[in-house]
Amino acid sequence: MVWVRVRGERVRVLGRRANNVTLAAELHHLSCFLPGTLALGHYYGLPKWHLELAEDIMWGCYHSYITQPTGLAAEFVRFKPDGVEALSTENHLRPETVESLFVLWRVTRKEEYRDMAWNIFQAFERVSRTCAGYTTVYDVRDIHTVTLDVMESFFLAETLKYLYLLFDDDALPLDKWVFNTEAHPLPILTDFEGWY
Repeated sequence: MVWVRVRGERVRVLGRRANNVTLAAELHHLSCFLPGTLALGHYYGLPKWHLELAEDIMWGCYHSYITQPTGLAAEFVRFKPDGVEALSTENHLRPETVESLFVLWRVTRKEEYRDMAWNIFQAFERVSRTCAGYTTVYDVRDIHTVTLDVMESFFLAETLKYLYLLFDDDALPLDKWVFNTEAHPLPILTDFEGWY
C-alpha cells in the first residue's frame, strides 16, 4: 500500500512493485474488489482496522473514476500529485468497484457509498449506454470517446446487480447470503442435516 497526494488530497492505493525497493502508486481496476473483502472480514469479526483500510482503499478506487472527464475509471491508472493518469484508457464496465461499494454500504450504512455508486451509474448511462445495451469505451479521458461495441456478460450479471442491491436495503442480507465471484447469491447454511 502507498499513500499519495492527488490534487492536495491524501489517497491510499494498492501499489505495484516498481523494483525491488519501491512501490509505484498504480492501481489496476480488478484490485478494487479488496475493499469489499476487507469490509466483509470486519463484518464477520476481524479487527476494525480491516474496515478502516477498506474505506481508505475504496476512496482510491473511486478516485480513479471521478478524476477522469467521463467519470469512468480506466483499467490501469497511476496516481500523481497533479491527478490520475490513465495508463490503459479503456473501461470494460467492470464490477469490482461497485461490488466493494455494495459491501461497504451494507456494513457501514454510510450514504457516501451509495452516492459514489450513483455517480458511477450515471457515468455508465451518460457514456456507455447505447440503443441496445451498454458498451466498453475506448478512452475514459475523452468525453467524446469511441465505443467498442462490446458488452461483457459480467456487466449484467455483476455490475448492474450490485448497483441494484445498493439501493434495495432488504434484498439478500449479508448475514443470510454469500456471493460467489460471479455475484450469484448463495444461502449461508447453518443446518447441514440432510445435505450429505
